[in-house]
Amino acid sequence: MNPPQKRFSLNRAGSKSKSASVSVSRRRFIAVSSVAAGAFAIVPRHVLGGPGFVPPSEKITLACVGFGTQAIREIGGILASPEVQVVAMCDVEKDGTHYLEWSKNEVRATIRRLIENPAWREGSDHTPGGRDVGKEVVEAYYARQRGKEQFRGCATYTDFRELLEKEKDVTAVKIMTPDHTHGVISIAALKKGKNVIVHKPLANRLLEARAVIEKARAGKIATHFMPASEGAAQKQAVDMIKKGAIGPLREIHNWSMRPMWPQFPTLPTETPPVPAGFDWNLWLGPSLDRPYHPDYTHTNFRGWYEFGGGSIADMGHYSLWPIFQLLDLDSPISVESSPSHVCRVSDHICQRIKNDFSFPAACTIRLRFAAKGDRPALDIFWYDGGIKPLVPEELMAENKELAEEGMMFIGDKGKILGGFRAENSRLIPEAKMRSFLAESRLPEPSPTERGANARQDRNAAWIASFKGGPASYGDFQLAGPISDSMNLAAISLRLGGKRLLFDSASAKITNLPAADKFLTREYRPGWEI
Repeated sequence: MNPPQKRFSLNRAGSKSKSASVSVSRRRFIAVSSVAAGAFAIVPRHVLGGPGFVPPSEKITLACVGFGTQAIREIGGILASPEVQVVAMCDVEKDGTHYLEWSKNEVRATIRRLIENPAWREGSDHTPGGRDVGKEVVEAYYARQRGKEQFRGCATYTDFRELLEKEKDVTAVKIMTPDHTHGVISIAALKKGKNVIVHKPLANRLLEARAVIEKARAGKIATHFMPASEGAAQKQAVDMIKKGAIGPLREIHNWSMRPMWPQFPTLPTETPPVPAGFDWNLWLGPSLDRPYHPDYTHTNFRGWYEFGGGSIADMGHYSLWPIFQLLDLDSPISVESSPSHVCRVSDHICQRIKNDFSFPAACTIRLRFAAKGDRPALDIFWYDGGIKPLVPEELMAENKELAEEGMMFIGDKGKILGGFRAENSRLIPEAKMRSFLAESRLPEPSPTERGANARQDRNAAWIASFKGGPASYGDFQLAGPISDSMNLAAISLRLGGKRLLFDSASAKITNLPAADKFLTREYRPGWEI
C-alpha cells in the first residue's frame, strides 16, 4: 500500500491550513490497527523506548536519489536524526571513480568520521560516491549507532522510477542529482504522493520549475527546497532598511567567487567509453542523447546550459532566498546580463568563440523588479567569476577594498555592506553606522556567521513539516519568483546578454519570442513532464 501523506495548503505568506480531505497516515493506520487487535496501547512506545526514542512506525522513511560528494557532506545530520530512517539509495553511479571534490580526500575523511572507521578505503586514491557507497555508509552508521534497533537494510537502485515503483513504504525522497534531472524526479515523486526535498535549482528550465511547484500545490504535499533559509543575516540588514537607515532601497548587489568548476568554452569532441558501473543513458534523463564525456558529469555539469544552472543558481539561491521572502519579490519584469567570452586562434586568425552551450567564466546580471506596496522598483545585480561592484566612495575614502564575496544594499540615503549572505551588515562608513545606532537607540547588532547551524536548522524544518507540522520556510510554493529569476538569467547569458522582458502571468518573454524555447527543453521521448 502506498502510504498516504500529510496534506496541507500554503499561501504566499507561508501560513497553512489542513486539507478538507484528511487522509489516514501510515502511522495512524498502524496505531489504529494495534488498538483494534487488543494490543498494548496503554503506554506509547516512545515512552517505553526512553528519551529521544522514535518508534519505527513514526519515522520518516527516506530514499536518497543521488549520492555524490555533496550528498555525502550532508548525510550526517539526516542519519543522526532519530526521526528519519534512510531505507534506499539510488544513483546512476554504482561506485564511481570520477567524482570531484573541493580539497584532496575531503569526502573520504567525511565518511570516515561518519562511520567511525579511520581506515575506510585505505589505499584508494579516488573520491568516493555512488549508490554502493551510500548503502555502505548508511548501514555502517546505523549498525554502530542503532545496533540494538531492528533495521532491514538499505536497498539500492540505478533508476529512480524503479525505486518509486518498488519502495512502497518510502514516505519522502531527497534529490541531489545534476540540475537537469531535479524537475523530472521531483514531479515523479510528487505524483506518488511522496514528500520531496530537492537541491538547487528546483529545475534548470523555467516551465519545469513551475510544473514542480504546481504539482506540490495541487497535491497539497509538504516539500522543502534545500538552499532556503530564514536568513538571520539578511533579516538584520532588511530590518535596518525598514527603520530608514538608507532611505528607499533601490539596488542590491551580490557577488560570488564561483565558479569553482571548469566552464568549458567548447563542446567535447572525443568519445571515450562510458565507465563501468555508470549509466550514461539514465544520467542524461530528459536531455537528448549525445556521446558520453566526463566534461559533462560529476560537478562539471553545472557549467552547461543543458545540464546546470551556472554560478547564480549554485549560490544565488542561498544568498537571495531570504531577500525574495523578506521583500516579497515577484518574478522579475526584465533580466539582462554581460557574459565574458573566450577567443582562440584558428588558421592564424584570432576568433571569438560563439558559445550558446556553456555558462561564461564570469558575468554580471541585472534583475529588475516592479514596485510593490510601499517598496519602490528594485534592481538586484549579480556578479561572479571574480567580478565585483566598483568600490563605493565610502570605502575609497577609508582606503578599504571590497571582500571577495559580499552583498551591498543601496538606498537614496546610504549603503549597507555585508558578507555574501549579508553577514554582519553595516552602514558605511562606520561613523554612519554608529550614528544610526545612537539615533535609533538600538544595540549593536549580534554577529552573524555564514551558514551557522544551517544544515541542522534545515533538517529540523523539513522533518517537522513532513511529520505534519508547519510548512517549512523552504516550501516549494515559495520558490516561484526566485526560480523564474535564475532561469531567466541563464537564458539572457545564453543569448549573449540580451535584455529579456518577462510577463509572469503568461510565462512569456515579450520582446524576444524566439527566446521562449529556452523556457523549456526538448525532451527525450518518454521523459516528458
